[in-house]
Amino acid sequence: MYSMIDPSFYVPLAKAAEDAGFHSIGLADSICYPKESDSSYPYNADGTREFLENKPFIEPLICAAAMAQATSTIRFHTAVLKLPIRNPVIFAKEVTSVAAITGGRFDLGVGISPWPDDYEVTGVPWEGRGRRFEECIQIINELSTGEYVEHHGEFYDFRPIRLNPGAHIPILIGGHSEKSLERAGRLGDGWLPAGMSTEEIGSSIAKINEYRKRNERDHLPFAVHAISMDAFTADGVRRLAEVGVTHAVGGFSSFNPYGIEADTETLQQKIDAFNRYSDKVISAVADLVDA
Repeated sequence: MYSMIDPSFYVPLAKAAEDAGFHSIGLADSICYPKESDSSYPYNADGTREFLENKPFIEPLICAAAMAQATSTIRFHTAVLKLPIRNPVIFAKEVTSVAAITGGRFDLGVGISPWPDDYEVTGVPWEGRGRRFEECIQIINELSTGEYVEHHGEFYDFRPIRLNPGAHIPILIGGHSEKSLERAGRLGDGWLPAGMSTEEIGSSIAKINEYRKRNERDHLPFAVHAISMDAFTADGVRRLAEVGVTHAVGGFSSFNPYGIEADTETLQQKIDAFNRYSDKVISAVADLVDA
């Protein structure tokens, strides 16, 4: 997974990641950076958001489509895309188009967004965002079938329409709250935890599995893409797998994406970091599986 880097690096890095044996590339989503805000970032220790101000963000669907043209096997997923601030009909067209053009190598990781600013600047009410989120997922699932669909909901209403082409879109749910875990079990094809300990991840997966069973979805495939410090060693990946993680997110270079300093790493330095991770972790994990 990588993001917030020089936009010209994405395509060559996608090819390098595929060659190094990575399974998937995660792409972050950011609409804009407000000059003034009372919001805080919930996924770092002090809640500061300043690290985002000068980081480049390419719209993740566009980025995935571009990288897919240089690759053939690696998958792409958003981690996570702020779904309720987007019109679900237009977005369903966009995401099914990406799925088609990538040959089905795309998973949609979605969240609500913790920042009221995102809702304000896009003209979407902050109130009711959780219900809007669920209705957006419903609409995307319905329209991605390629069949005629009409919808009459709390937030959206439209007569029978169909999208062509349709494409199956696996949906991964982000968030750590109890409601997020419940949604992952009831609505999702996967879950996207970040910044939790392996023990916390395992406990949350157990809760999700209970929700999946309760909603008679426990027979369906389910992916867990975990951003974790344990992803940086083969033994750590083994520990993550033991608690139910299917995809350990690792391979970062020495650049700290959460720092305010500029990224001075060259493209080759980033490729070298991918290859070191492949040699030290991916190959070792493959040996553990084969043992």
